[in-house]
Amino acid sequence: MTSTAGDAAQLLAISDLHIGYPENRALVEDMRPGTDDDWLLVAGDVAETVADIRWTLKTLASRFRKVVWVPGNHELWTHPSDAVTLRGVARYEYLVELCRELGVTTPEDPYPVWDGPGGPVAVAPLFLLYDYSFLPAGCTTKEQGLEYAQGTGIVCTDEFLLHPDPYPSREAWCRARVAETERRLAELPGDLPVIPVNHYPLHRHPMDVLWHPEFAMWCGTDLTADWHRRFRVHTMVYGHLHIPRTTWHEGVRFEEVSVGYPREWRKRSRPPGRLRRVLPGEGEER
Repeated sequence: MTSTAGDAAQLLAISDLHIGYPENRALVEDMRPGTDDDWLLVAGDVAETVADIRWTLKTLASRFRKVVWVPGNHELWTHPSDAVTLRGVARYEYLVELCRELGVTTPEDPYPVWDGPGGPVAVAPLFLLYDYSFLPAGCTTKEQGLEYAQGTGIVCTDEFLLHPDPYPSREAWCRARVAETERRLAELPGDLPVIPVNHYPLHRHPMDVLWHPEFAMWCGTDLTADWHRRFRVHTMVYGHLHIPRTTWHEGVRFEEVSVGYPREWRKRSRPPGRLRRVLPGEGEER
């Protein structure tokens, strides 16, 4: 699916909006495209409740030419404050249908092709989860890693609220998602660059700056460690870490585009809610 964009169009990205915080909801209320042709990539963790997810995506879809969404772990939580009590795959599928109702592209839809400045490039929304393969130093199994994390007091809330039903575990769900996504990416034309959008990075290197290294267990999978090379990745867009920055790995640009919690973004010099421009990149025609 290709959509013609104007010469001034931008491919923009944001993640980890966490609009349960009033300050973050206000950021979304003020979010606007720079042109009528701008696309927005939303890399997960919009909110915990379906009502908040719907409001956010409906608001953004009414303003941007195209909105592409991928789930974060918070969307997949079966949260006690949410009227929707679905778990696991059923919850994910419910959110996909909500997005289709709003005209928002999901990981279950054909990958759209951006043909604006810096294109053409396939935009590939992904849903991959994690499999505990990003273990803390000295740990060789998930069990050891979890025991270590419990000892430090750093345990992701996913352990209590993110259910993998009907899969036996989150890592089993992850492996199934990786296999299906790998198949779809392999079907893309070999000469077409791709921008994968996933809540978690495809490679472990962004975890090197975590204050709590054990949290990396809930941040991705080694199964995708070579995808940035295998699939001609132009830029890898992700969130989750609440450490917005640009890194480069083996010549590939990785963009962490999160907003994060108010207590985090208040400490930064840049204003919160700034949309990150993915394309055109520096040196690419506008």
